[in-house]
Amino acid sequence: MGDDLEAGAAVQREIHGTKFIVASGSMQRFMAMVERVAGHTETVLITGETGSGKELIACSIHEFSYRNGKPWIDINCAALPEHLVESELFGYEKGAFSGADTSKPGLFELADKGTLFLDEIGELPSHIQVKLLRVLDGAAYYRLGGHRKITVDVRIVAATNQDLEAAVREGRFRKDLFHRLSQFELRVPPLRERPEDVVALAEHFLRLKSAEMKFSPEALRALQTHSWPGNVRELRNIVAKVAMASSGPEIGAAEVLAEFSASEQQKSDIALPSGDLQDMERQMVMKALENTGGHRAKAAEQLGISRRTLTRKLGEYKITPAFGDKSRALGALSLKQKKFFRAKVKLPVVLKDSQGHETQVTAVNLSVGGMGLEGLPDPRRSQGLMDIRFLLPDGQTPIEAKVQIVWADLEGRAGATFVVIEPAVYKELQEWTNQRMKEEGWELPL
Repeated sequence: MGDDLEAGAAVQREIHGTKFIVASGSMQRFMAMVERVAGHTETVLITGETGSGKELIACSIHEFSYRNGKPWIDINCAALPEHLVESELFGYEKGAFSGADTSKPGLFELADKGTLFLDEIGELPSHIQVKLLRVLDGAAYYRLGGHRKITVDVRIVAATNQDLEAAVREGRFRKDLFHRLSQFELRVPPLRERPEDVVALAEHFLRLKSAEMKFSPEALRALQTHSWPGNVRELRNIVAKVAMASSGPEIGAAEVLAEFSASEQQKSDIALPSGDLQDMERQMVMKALENTGGHRAKAAEQLGISRRTLTRKLGEYKITPAFGDKSRALGALSLKQKKFFRAKVKLPVVLKDSQGHETQVTAVNLSVGGMGLEGLPDPRRSQGLMDIRFLLPDGQTPIEAKVQIVWADLEGRAGATFVVIEPAVYKELQEWTNQRMKEEGWELPL
């Protein structure tokens, strides 16, 4: 990167109230391309890794274009439930569906003469992809429940962290829409490819926290050598954490490296042992939600998936929507769960709810996925995530995990599913269960 600009030559722009700082030559050249693209009228597809600043680039295209005095409208295609995407984009008339008490213009109408930014375009439902393609080709459309044709003049800027070409090959994204969107395609360079920007951005984020604090030269070198899988968003979070933890005005390399280590440990906490893939995925989702306090957007980011994908997974695995939410009704075990191998046991088990109240019950069967319980005094107080502890029979290995009660009856019987369990503990449980399966004459799964 010998032709890159020095960090001291950083250029600052303000885009929609956000400071946009560019120091590296590669990013300077990229922004020059952004300005050239902004002067045209074609649609733009922005690609890049999570946290790399795609939305800021989209805002820049609007600001540099002749439409900058007209509306800027944005929507995250993954943040809305699938059944709401169409009404949000294209609007609806009064009485179009239950709850439509008034007419509402869609985002296309609101963006008329301006720019509409479609973030996470790869999550757009297939039937909306068809309608979007027609609108991009200049066709008039109707609001939901409407009879009046609507024509708009809107420039579309879309963004994705997915490989849309792969999505096209797999049939998840329309080929014609992909080509229509990518008339101009801009790939935002990941932060690891522009270390000069790491320094400029880190110092900027630190100034926002404290004007008196600074990084030592060694700390800056440590920041530059990090791979930054979470890009600018990760850098901002790391700077905020080391600034809060630092006891002096200068942040050293040791403090930066310690925060890297803590972040890596948090990521490794999500990793699970080999086993049933669906069970592993369910536990990974639950672990991410636990790490983020039930914050869906942060959990999705931690897992490397979109928020819409996370919402779909929550539905698939019937995971409680939010920690501490007591409104969820108890469900029933699926046929697949009922067929899952269980060893008959009679074990004392301690359950602890989120308020710290402990209850002793009896486990009557046990599997790697969960256990059957008796003696549960009040199922209504057993909703949400709970701590569980017991000793494995024979080996007397202590087991501690987090469970969710998935069914219960009025006689105190209940079924609990393990949702967060440490890898070493899971391995012990799996080995014990496999041994019991052998003893009972079951054929072990491959």
